[in-house]
Amino acid sequence: MEILQRIRAWAGELANLALSVAALAIVLEILGLGAMPFMPSEMSVISNVSGIMESLGNQGVIGLIAVWILYEIWQKR
Repeated sequence: MEILQRIRAWAGELANLALSVAALAIVLEILGLGAMPFMPSEMSVISNVSGIMESLGNQGVIGLIAVWILYEIWQKR
């Protein structure tokens, strides 16, 4: 059980790091600094996030349920 707890903690910290990097990339992109050194030049974080939100919005109720489930999973970690 201890191994599973360590893996879960490690995965949670990795997810937090990924969110921090994504937030940093969004802020730098908004400030107009262009491509980030840790991301390919053709990749725009803002357009990717907008695309995800648009696709969830196009799904209607199923998209809302998916967001709710992901939110609940995130809160229970």
